[in-house]
Amino acid sequence: MQLDPNDLSPDVQALAKQSRRFNRAFFATVWALAKPYFLHSEDRWKARGFLLAIIATTLLLVFINLQITDWYNRFYNALQNYDQAGFWKLLGEFALLAFGAIALSVYQTYLSQLLDLRWRRWLTGDYLSRYLSAQTYYHMEIFQRGQDNPDQRIADDLNLFSQLTTSLLTGLLSAVANLVAFIGLLWVLSSKVVIPWDGAMHHIPGFLVWVALIYAVVWTWVAAKVGNPLIWLNFNQQRLQADFRFSLVRLRENSEAVAFYGGENKEQAQFHARFDRVFDNYKRLILRQKRFNWFSSYFSQVAVILPFLAAAAAYFSKAVPLGFLMQISSAFGNVQSSFAYIAQSYDNFAQWHAVVDRLHGFRNLVQKVELLHETEVKIEHTASSGNDVVLGVHQLSIHLPDDRRLLNHADFTLGAGERLLIMGRSGSGKSTLLRALAGIWPFGEGRIELPEGSKTLFLPQKPYLPLGSLREAVLYPQAAQDTSDEVLGTVLNAVGLGALVPSLDSIEPWSMILSLGEQQRLAFARVLLQQPRLVFLDEATSALDESSETALYELLIAQSPQMTVVSVGHRSSLRHLHTRRWTLEDAQFVEATAT
Repeated sequence: MQLDPNDLSPDVQALAKQSRRFNRAFFATVWALAKPYFLHSEDRWKARGFLLAIIATTLLLVFINLQITDWYNRFYNALQNYDQAGFWKLLGEFALLAFGAIALSVYQTYLSQLLDLRWRRWLTGDYLSRYLSAQTYYHMEIFQRGQDNPDQRIADDLNLFSQLTTSLLTGLLSAVANLVAFIGLLWVLSSKVVIPWDGAMHHIPGFLVWVALIYAVVWTWVAAKVGNPLIWLNFNQQRLQADFRFSLVRLRENSEAVAFYGGENKEQAQFHARFDRVFDNYKRLILRQKRFNWFSSYFSQVAVILPFLAAAAAYFSKAVPLGFLMQISSAFGNVQSSFAYIAQSYDNFAQWHAVVDRLHGFRNLVQKVELLHETEVKIEHTASSGNDVVLGVHQLSIHLPDDRRLLNHADFTLGAGERLLIMGRSGSGKSTLLRALAGIWPFGEGRIELPEGSKTLFLPQKPYLPLGSLREAVLYPQAAQDTSDEVLGTVLNAVGLGALVPSLDSIEPWSMILSLGEQQRLAFARVLLQQPRLVFLDEATSALDESSETALYELLIAQSPQMTVVSVGHRSSLRHLHTRRWTLEDAQFVEATAT
C-alpha cells in the first residue's frame, strides 16, 4: 500500500509506521477510553445495569442453545426411527425453545443498542466539554496542527467506538459462554468418535475439541495475517473522506470569494485530487477485504463439514445414530465458532482498532493542549479591582511560541468611557495583544484585570454568525433571549440593518447571505444589545466605508458613553474617535497624536 507522505500530518505519519496489534497496549487504550463512563459518570449505575442485563440474556441464550443441541439428537433419532408421535412432540418443544431464543435475542439487541446510545451521549458530552473548555478547540488549530478533522472524531468516531465496543464485546462474551457450555459436552461426545488408521479404530480423548481448537488457531492466524492491513486502511479511509467533505464545506462557506476569483477549475482540480485519494484508498480497502473474504469464506464452509468428517467412521460403522451425529455437528459448530470468534469478526475488529487509534490520537492532542495551558499560561487574569479601573495591564509581556517578543512589560489602565486605539504595521502583534487581553493567548507573562462575568465583548474582523435564525445571530452570545422585537428592530435600524427586521425568525445561512460589511454592522448591534463594560474591536469596521465607520463609533459613544473601548485598526480616520492612541513598535507602545 503506497501512501503520499505529503498528505499526512506528522502525528498521522508516526501512526502509519506503528505496528497494529491487539496487544496489551491496545486494550489499555480501550479501557482508558471506556473507564470514565462505567466508573465515574453520573450514568454509571444504569450503564452497569444494562451490562448485567446483557450478560444475563447472553447466558440464557447459551442455555437455550445447549437445549437445542440436545434436541437435535432426539429429533433426528425420531426421524430415523420413524417415530411420528415423537416427531410432533419435539416440534412443539422446538417452538417453545425458538420463541425463547427469539425473545432473548431481540432484548439482547435492544439492551445493547440502549447502552450504546447512552454511552455515545455521555462520550459526546464529555469530549465536547473538554474540546470547548479553556479554548482547547482554538489552541488545537493554532498550536497543534497534527490533528485532522476533530469534528469527525466527535461526530463519527465516538459513535463507532460505542457501537463496535458494545457489539464486539457482547459477541466475545457470547463466544466465551458458548465455549464454557459446549466444550464439556463436545469432550464427552468425542468419546464415541473413532479414527480408522492402519486397519484399526483409534480413540483420542477430546478429539473433536482438539480439532476445533487447531482449526480455529489456524483460521485466526490467517485472518490476522491477511486482515491486519485493514486497520490502517480503515483509519485512512475515515481521514480521507473527512478531508474531502471538509473541502466541499469550505467551498460552500467561501462560495462568493471563489466566484469572484473564477476559481471553479482550480477547486474542481483540488476536489478531484482529494477524491482520487479517497478512491485509491477505498480500492485498496475492498481488494484487501476481498482477499480476506476468500479465506474467511473458505474456512467457514470447511467448518460446516469438519464434524461430519470427524464422526463419519463412527456413524457408518453404526456405532452412533443419526441424532448423535447431528448433536456432534451442533456442539462442534458452537465450540469451533467460539474458538474462531476473532477470526470470523476480524474485519470488524480491524475497524474497531482504527477507531480506537483515531480517538486515542485525538485524546492525546487534547491532553497536550491542556498541558500547554498548565505549563505555558503565565498571564494572570483577575477581576477589575473597582469602578475606577475597567482594564488594567501590569507588566504584560507577550511572545510567540518560538519566543519572539511582541510586547515587553506593558503597564496601563483604562477607566470607564476611555477609548484606546492601537495601531502599527501588520505583523507587529496588535491582534495577538487582543488575544492575550481576551485570555486566549497563552504565551507570555504578567497580569490583566478585566470586568467580571459577561461584561466583556470581543469583535473580530470577521464576525461569527451561528447556525439558526437571524434573531439568534443578533443575540449571540450573551444577550437576553427574551429581547423584544421592538428593541431588536430599533437596534438594527440604528446600525443600518433595518431591512432585515422582517427576517428576524428566518433560518438561513446568514454568514453567506450577509456581506462582510453587514456582518460587521450586526456585530455592533450585539454590542448595543449586550452593553458590556469593555469591548475589544479588532479591525471590526474594515469592510465599511469611513463615513459608516464613523457613524457606528459615534452611535456607540452616544448610547454607551461609559463603555471602555480597545480598538485595533490602520485607518487614520479612527484617531479622532478615541481618547488615547498608541502605536506598537518593536514590542513597545509609543504614544501617537490625534491627527
